[in-house]
Amino acid sequence: MLRLNGLSGDTLKGALEALLLVSNESVSATDLAAVLDVDPGDAASALAELAAEYLDCNRGFQLREVAGGWRLFTHPAFHEQVERFVLSWDTRKLSQAALETLSVIAYHQPVTREGIRAVRGVNSDGVINSLREKGLVREVGRESDRGQAILYGTTQLFLEHFGLRSLRDLPPLEDFAPDEESKRFIRERLSGSSFASTLEEAADDLDDERLLGEDSYDEDDVYDELEDILDDDEVPFDD
Repeated sequence: MLRLNGLSGDTLKGALEALLLVSNESVSATDLAAVLDVDPGDAASALAELAAEYLDCNRGFQLREVAGGWRLFTHPAFHEQVERFVLSWDTRKLSQAALETLSVIAYHQPVTREGIRAVRGVNSDGVINSLREKGLVREVGRESDRGQAILYGTTQLFLEHFGLRSLRDLPPLEDFAPDEESKRFIRERLSGSSFASTLEEAADDLDDERLLGEDSYDEDDVYDELEDILDDDEVPFDD
């Protein structure tokens, strides 16, 4: 491979843009720097400058740091137009059942099929299998006290598609509660700090496996709100 030495300024930014355009996943500044034979610090600075420039110019795309790397995304302001265009390819976004199941897994992971059923109130086996095929959900282990039931968690691809740096960026469920009583209910239902600790552990595990590609509270309302958040990115998937 031809080594590019002495890249700086606009030349470095142009080279980074070219690499990002042909990448179908997030790429770290270190990996980009290695390809371009430049200092990782220079690459990281150039990437941050590009991200700021795109925002300042209100371009139709954005450069975001997600899942431990950098990736180009369409601008949220044009999601409606992008959705219509993508749907014309005979593909569709995740179904409501898939979004709901994915929401439960994201917040409760690691969680079994029975655990998901307990929250949703319906059998989710087919939806879980579909999410696994799409690469958004994976097996993360087995329970030791329930007949070795499979535990499920989210993947790096989940972080990339929904623009999250890690699971730590998931908004707290308590943020969706309309009052303090509802917040207390959520804390009790999710075991308060133990739930936060579990989610933190899941985030750490996912970091370690980065290569794996209004008036009353109702729990269903919480997951409906989360579905809206995930839905904002309008990610298309085949059935």
